[in-house]
Amino acid sequence: MPLVERPGIGVALEDIMVRSGAAAAMIGAGTSFLPASHGRIRFPPTGESETPMTQMQAARMHGYKEPLRIEEVPVPEPGPEEILLKVAATGMCRSDYQQLEGYFEGPFPVDLPFIPGHEVTGRVAGLGSAVPTTVGYSEGDMVVVNPSWGDGTCRQCREGNEQLCSGSGRWVGFGPPGGFAEYMAAKTPELLAPMTDAGMTPYRWMRKLRDAGKLGPGRTVAVTGIGGLGSYAIQYAKLLGGGATVVAFARKDSKLNVAKENGADHGINVKDKSTEAIQDELERLTGRRTVQAILDCVGSEASISMGFDLMGPEGALAAVGLMSQRVEHRQFPFVGTELTYLGSFWGNYLDLVEVLSLAEAGLVKHNVTKVRLEDINENLDALGRGDVVGRQVIVFG
Repeated sequence: MPLVERPGIGVALEDIMVRSGAAAAMIGAGTSFLPASHGRIRFPPTGESETPMTQMQAARMHGYKEPLRIEEVPVPEPGPEEILLKVAATGMCRSDYQQLEGYFEGPFPVDLPFIPGHEVTGRVAGLGSAVPTTVGYSEGDMVVVNPSWGDGTCRQCREGNEQLCSGSGRWVGFGPPGGFAEYMAAKTPELLAPMTDAGMTPYRWMRKLRDAGKLGPGRTVAVTGIGGLGSYAIQYAKLLGGGATVVAFARKDSKLNVAKENGADHGINVKDKSTEAIQDELERLTGRRTVQAILDCVGSEASISMGFDLMGPEGALAAVGLMSQRVEHRQFPFVGTELTYLGSFWGNYLDLVEVLSLAEAGLVKHNVTKVRLEDINENLDALGRGDVVGRQVIVFG
């Protein structure tokens, strides 16, 4: 893939751990590389003593359904077209928990031992020898790694949808080693930008619903599951909903409280409630028993089935959650009321440009809890149980 010159993007130091680690971004002044040398790495990683670091702490996966092991391993050496990052913070996604459980073992096998983690922010610590000086990054620049590493040759990559690469591309933390470590090697610098999974993925769904004509005044848009992605999805529903009423569905009142703080008009605890009971509450709150659009951040059989049952004629459900392997729904209600089911996966560069603009304008709120690498297994278990409100971010240093 040819190198593409990008504008430098910086993040204010006081915002590094929270805003970057939570998938938010702030656009700063342009940056430039230091003069290139002929070595493999132009400036080696250094610690406070200014001596090169050769070893690092990492949480590594040695098998499925096993806890991660905190180990000391060599600092990776970037290839000619890679850069080395000193990791500042890495978000913890439910997909990380599912990876350990074996959910992705078939489609995305990894060579063990393996370092997961795909929501990564850090400082540039070293450059491969073939990285040009024109890309606009210098040692110490704060960046967030775009986790979608397409191969640049397939139709999806050429159209800007690297996250859907049908060639040899992979995602950080699901093939290339990820950010549950103090350092990581990242692909060519044009794939670096202030973004992460949780802040960009729901924005792409909302654009799909908007473009499908499912939003606007007199309509209700619902977000199912108020975790890392859902807390952002509520905000995008308000920002892009065109006056639609925004309702949050969750199984815990603490998560509904976060949704309301982030702009939801109403929240409904759906735990152990029948479709009719939820419809009664919808009618009481909105004057309508159905919704016109749903963003499902859960992806379980129960949540998808509930969503279909709650949608009115010509309703649309956009799903990104991956808790179940398959979903089912009755055929005639789906066809007879012209419902739409949309898959939505991560986001492309155009999506992140729009998200950056929202973040720069201060229109995005972040619900982040900082955690330690040594507590990673306990926190992944909490993700699996659904106990986490917002996003957990591993911080280093």
